[in-house]
Order: sequence, then structure tokens, then C-alpha cells
Amino acid sequence: MGDLMLRGDVIELRPVRDADLATLYELMTNLDTRGPYFPLGVISEPAFRAAFAKNGFWDADEGMLVMVKDGEIVGEIEYFPITHYLQGYEISYQLFGQQHAGRGYTSDAVRLLVGYIFGRKRVNRMQLNIHPGNVASKRVAQKCGFTFEGIMRGCWFHRGEYHDLEVWSILRDEAVALNGDEQGRRPVPELG
Repeated sequence: MGDLMLRGDVIELRPVRDADLATLYELMTNLDTRGPYFPLGVISEPAFRAAFAKNGFWDADEGMLVMVKDGEIVGEIEYFPITHYLQGYEISYQLFGQQHAGRGYTSDAVRLLVGYIFGRKRVNRMQLNIHPGNVASKRVAQKCGFTFEGIMRGCWFHRGEYHDLEVWSILRDEAVALNGDEQGRRPVPELG
């Protein structure tokens, strides 16, 4: 992974560093900043540090990058296989506090990660699974060129009950990050 840094319009994405671990663990385990739609599960600090020691939260089939604004970690974004029998990746993200919402950080991060993955991997599909009530994530999906495909009924157990999830996807040839956009911005380069 090395010195990977993806610079967007409003944030930067970079790998997690050893110096980030204490702060990142505190941010990721603070249930008060997760909002109503992010899973409540947490990992123990020793397991968190062991996972980082194993691969720096980055390997061939999954990874985590931190969203950085003016030197501050404001969120994180991850990718991982959709499921073992389908080709493609799911993207998950979270902002660390409501004070970072509405600033375009997540849309910028999703565009950067989609462009990077399509530029590096032989994969044709990226997917977001979004709770029907999560208006902010639906806006992110729309801004980033994802298409609504349908609803998986009662598939996610969260906060004591089963919830539906909407499936949103983008295919390689649809990705704004690869094809440029109406403002003429160039695609995200293939790195490393």
C-alpha cells in the first residue's frame, strides 16, 4: 500500500497509520457518533490492533482508508467482497460525528475509492446497501452515479429488529471516476 494518498475535492483518503490507532479506535467505538443506520458492533482494542498489525487494514480483497480534512480524521471508508459467490465489492463508510455531515466528504470519498478500485482491479461492480430511511446515504449514491436496483426485505438485524436494505450499484463503464464528467475532470489515475 505504501504512500497511497487519494486527493479529492474536499478530503483526502489515506491508509491507517500506526500513529492513528488510538484516535481511530476511540472514534470507531463511539456509538453516539454513528447515527441511526451504522451497525452497533464493536471490536476489542487488542483485536483492533492485531488486525492492523496483520495487514494495516488493507489486503488484496478488502481495505479501510481514513477520510482526512485539514489533518483531522473525519471518517473512514471500506471495501470488501459482496459475498463469496458474486463478483464485486461493497463499500461501507461512516463519518465521525454530525459536525462533518453535509460537507461532501462522503461523496468525495466514495468517488475516490470507486475510481481507485476500478482502476486497479478486474471487477465490474461496486455496491452500496442502504437503509431506506437513510436519506443522506441515498444522496451520496445518487451523486456518485449509483443506480437503485431494489430492496432486500428483512435482511439486516439492527437495534433489535429486522430492516430492509436498498441495493445501489455502479458498473465499471458507468463510473464517473473512470470516464470523467461533464465538467471535464480527468479520471482518477491508477496508482501503485
